[in-house]
Amino acid sequence: MNDMTAANLRSAYGGESQARTRYNIWGEIATKEGFPNVGRLFHATSDAEKIHATLHFKALGAVKGDFDVFSGAGFGIGSTSENLQGAIDGEVFEYTQMYPAYITVAEMQGEKTAVRAMQFAIEAEKVHAKKYTIAKEAVDAGKDLEVEKVYLCPVCGYIALDGNDDLCPLCNAKKELFVQY
Repeated sequence: MNDMTAANLRSAYGGESQARTRYNIWGEIATKEGFPNVGRLFHATSDAEKIHATLHFKALGAVKGDFDVFSGAGFGIGSTSENLQGAIDGEVFEYTQMYPAYITVAEMQGEKTAVRAMQFAIEAEKVHAKKYTIAKEAVDAGKDLEVEKVYLCPVCGYIALDGNDDLCPLCNAKKELFVQY
């Protein structure tokens, strides 16, 4: 694939992915403000953006070994084991390089709310990398991850593979708030 086309696909993928998240957030706000139909429109459009992002991602996957210039993590589509390694690499990059650099800048600028948000992200990304590592070990052994449900803290992004925590270990959110998958 031409370098310029690959770069454009990465950019389009990023833009569509960001739009998806933005539309989901705006849909939640619209619904909370009493506009459920507007909320549904935002959520439907969010899903349309996911379709676009998926098409771009698959087009990039045609190039094995394509690397993201921002993190060095593999960007293409591989086997589940390779995809898990890409996820591990991306999470480790975020908590070892990206967020520490961003926090330094936010601290210099006195942005306490931004620092707190990024500190939550660092701790959650560490957990994500560990969970992906557990999953990769299972996949590499020819097995699926042995869990019944996955639990997400909606406050800080912590993920648990069991429902044993009464409080989120990162932000102290109550277990009842966790989203089950």
